[in-house]
Amino acid sequence: MLASTAARRAPIARRAAPLIAAQREMLLDCGGGVRLQCFHSSAGQGRGAPVVLLHGWEGSAESLYVLSLGQQLYERGFEVLRLNLRDHGDTHHLNRGLFHSCLLPEVVGAMRALQAAFASRPLRLVGFSLGGNFMLRVGAQARAAGLDLARIIAVSPVLEPSGTLDALESGFAGYPLYFVRKWWRSLLKKQAAWPADYDFAPLRRVRDLRRLTADLIGRFTDFGSLEEYLDGYSIAGQRLAGLEAPTTIITSIDDPIIPAEAIGRLARPAALRVVVTRYGGHCGFLDRLTGPTWVERRILAALNVGDEPADLDPVLTGA
Repeated sequence: MLASTAARRAPIARRAAPLIAAQREMLLDCGGGVRLQCFHSSAGQGRGAPVVLLHGWEGSAESLYVLSLGQQLYERGFEVLRLNLRDHGDTHHLNRGLFHSCLLPEVVGAMRALQAAFASRPLRLVGFSLGGNFMLRVGAQARAAGLDLARIIAVSPVLEPSGTLDALESGFAGYPLYFVRKWWRSLLKKQAAWPADYDFAPLRRVRDLRRLTADLIGRFTDFGSLEEYLDGYSIAGQRLAGLEAPTTIITSIDDPIIPAEAIGRLARPAALRVVVTRYGGHCGFLDRLTGPTWVERRILAALNVGDEPADLDPVLTGA
């Protein structure tokens, strides 16, 4: 929660002004008639290494953690590509279908489009929370999809969605309420963009996250049950066995919504390294209130030198 407070918002917005000023919108053809929005910022006349940043659920390309890392990458000459998932940011009008977390083919399609736009240069993928989950699944399918990936970094990725839903329900009451409020704002934007297709009035009083998820999945997807849907974007078992690009998962024991024990149920291909810290929360990893976070410094070091760095701060313990 501290990572998103007003004390950090204004300084990050000021620092990220050059990134925003340089951005140009890209509407990516992801196949099947799907378009996803991406913002490209370049300080090197298009010659830098492309890095794709992907936000978490109900975040966007404007999320503080995306802007903060993006500006630092921009300053170092990377091609910064801030991707919006379907129905995130102000993109509810782009695609008729409703977002859900199993829409992996369109994210793979976005990566293909970006690879083509950058003359087939290897992509570096960085994702946060649900975005980290998507990036890991993209990496596991990279060979079949014809993608050339130089590195993947996933911060606090969703591991087993069923466990995350359980943790949200059994933890601090403010978390599910926060996500439900944000989700309803998004759903109403979708209804306004496609009034002939969506009428969420019958669900308007639903404030229970599990029930709302189940109702929406039942009404607007082909999944037979909530459990089938949640399993559809799990990365447990052998689902990461196909990873070939150097990949790092960074997560913390005290993450309130990603149970750390699920790490033990992941495949461990040679390309994958897992860093588990004692503290860090969910996509937080703050060791100071302002300035780059511990996880941002670690990501920058990994992307700059191409090798996994040693731990950069004794406050947190890598394992």
